[in-house]
Amino acid sequence: MYIQHRRDNSKLNRCPPLKNRNSLIGLMPAIAYFAYANRHSAYKMTLEMIIRQETKNDHKEVFSVIESAFKDAEFADNTEQFLVERLRKSDAFIPQLSLVAEIDGKIVGHILLTKLKIKNKSTEFDSLALAPVSVLPEFQRKGIGGKLIAESHKIAKGLGYKSIVLLGHEKYYPRFGYEQADKYGIELPFEVPKENCMVIELVENGLKGVNGMVEYPKEFNE
Repeated sequence: MYIQHRRDNSKLNRCPPLKNRNSLIGLMPAIAYFAYANRHSAYKMTLEMIIRQETKNDHKEVFSVIESAFKDAEFADNTEQFLVERLRKSDAFIPQLSLVAEIDGKIVGHILLTKLKIKNKSTEFDSLALAPVSVLPEFQRKGIGGKLIAESHKIAKGLGYKSIVLLGHEKYYPRFGYEQADKYGIELPFEVPKENCMVIELVENGLKGVNGMVEYPKEFNE
């Protein structure tokens, strides 16, 4: 298995996220536990896998992948695929950070990182939201989710982003470098356990001086 990042030079819809507070809370734990389901990944792939930027021609297949991935996920509200559609049309969307995992010409996974803000009374900071990450049920527990996360980190760093925010499983995401957000004085705008509110610095001191409340794009609340 190898990762090959292919840039798509076609014009994609511009950037961006949930419906109401409950749907946002519903999406994030679903992502967390979905990813945690792949924790025993051994990367045992017998077919060649590539990770590349999503194109317009992928949208229908990606919709099906997300729908299938979250169909039976605990805490999911089964609208994650519609969230991704909204985000693609938003100013929060970054085409290079909508990635698909493909095996033998079949899309088996997808990840999306979009823009968000961290705000306090005097300053606002740019960051990214990781949500959602999806893998077809029959391809889970093969390390695909982890590979998508790692590749998205690499690309985001290359684009100049310094941090990522997520709500996720406290035993899964730390292996990628995520820490509790409250360590940095960063809060998420809903009531969930602090250990599930996480951030990562993509560069050294990427969160130095950053603190405040996370503000998700309005698409998360539609």
